[in-house]
Amino acid sequence: MDKEKVEEIQEIYDDVREMIEERIAEFQELWDRKDEELFDELVFCLFTPQSKAKACWGAVEELKEDGTLEEGSQEEIAERINRVRFRNNKAGYLVEVREKFGDDVARLKEKLSSFDDSRKAREWVVDNIKGLGYKEASHFLRNIGYAQDLAILDRHILRNLIELGVIDEEPKTLTKKRYLEIEEKMKDFSDEIGIPIHHLDLLLWYKETGEVFK
Repeated sequence: MDKEKVEEIQEIYDDVREMIEERIAEFQELWDRKDEELFDELVFCLFTPQSKAKACWGAVEELKEDGTLEEGSQEEIAERINRVRFRNNKAGYLVEVREKFGDDVARLKEKLSSFDDSRKAREWVVDNIKGLGYKEASHFLRNIGYAQDLAILDRHILRNLIELGVIDEEPKTLTKKRYLEIEEKMKDFSDEIGIPIHHLDLLLWYKETGEVFK
């Protein structure tokens, strides 16, 4: 562990902890009272692989505004999300998941509520929602206020974990086994420095971008 780097993020955390707590509370509110917005977060997480988060959220908002999110074909959606990489595939994922849950998001929420462990819920999401791997499923479950103990191992998190001395190098491929190994290391690190893992992700995002987003 790099003590100097750890001290740096702890100082940043002291400055932005309240902001992070407010964001986490907004995620929880989504789970508690805003079923209609769960689908938006699901689509956002479908869009995020290898794309910029803000561009993906902007794409979701544009699709909502003109009704394409609820009713557009794969081709229509793909035309409107040109800031999202692999847009044809992701438009297809959106249409497929919309056919499963778009008209009854409460059913998805009910299914997630049936699990007694967030990892089991994540396994179900990965197995049943095409386009979501472990990172995206963890991201989705965090963003809807369902889970607070899952790591969202995107590139900026992995890069920071290397800088902090938590892992030695970024894996060339993030298999399930490797993902879970790094997640455990991140949890241990989180416990050791006293920053909850669901805060740590947003903190490292803030360190990279200067804002707390998603």
